[in-house]
Amino acid sequence: MVTVRSIIALTASKNWELFQIDVHNAFLQGDLCEEVYLEILEGFKSQENKGSSKELVSIAKSIRHDKFKVKDLGELKYFLGIEVLRFQQGIFLNQRKYVLELILEMGLSGANPYDVCAYQRLLGKLLYVTITRPDISYTVQTLSQFMQEHKQSHWKAAIRAVKYLKNAPGLGVFMKAESTQHLTCWCDSDWAACPNTRRSVTGYVVKFGESLVSWKSKK
Repeated sequence: MVTVRSIIALTASKNWELFQIDVHNAFLQGDLCEEVYLEILEGFKSQENKGSSKELVSIAKSIRHDKFKVKDLGELKYFLGIEVLRFQQGIFLNQRKYVLELILEMGLSGANPYDVCAYQRLLGKLLYVTITRPDISYTVQTLSQFMQEHKQSHWKAAIRAVKYLKNAPGLGVFMKAESTQHLTCWCDSDWAACPNTRRSVTGYVVKFGESLVSWKSKK
């Protein structure tokens, strides 16, 4: 999802329009055996074509309709469980609906704490939430170490993470609309701080301008 966040961050930065289309059997459009060269159309100026014209976007979509079976989904508002909210100041991404469904599922399922599959499913869902919630990356990374041999304490910790999400299910990341368009990265690591394995833990974040696009906690 780093690519998706980066594209949305660039869109917010340049105040571009953002639309979504579904290309039928897109993955069956295989690679060509021959080399293909593209030539920019006469009169095209990259600095002036800012991507903020809905008319030009409509033309681009109509061209794809002629070549592929395409379903026009309109302006991007919801994508793979991620809600996309457009503001004058930028674009906000969150997984509120997904988190609320997760909270409901954990409250009604009555899963056995010793069910390995239930723990793995829960961790998989929490891992997906980290797409827009970097604040739980370290927690999910730590709990993921016990996928095969988790204990009741690990299950309780995972449930506590869900309860933490319940405090603000709509919290997410904001792609700021501003002119700065450079990449910056911060990273840090400890030294053999893991109490279970004595291995080091590394964390990093990458920003495009003022927008957070990539992050990870890794042992």
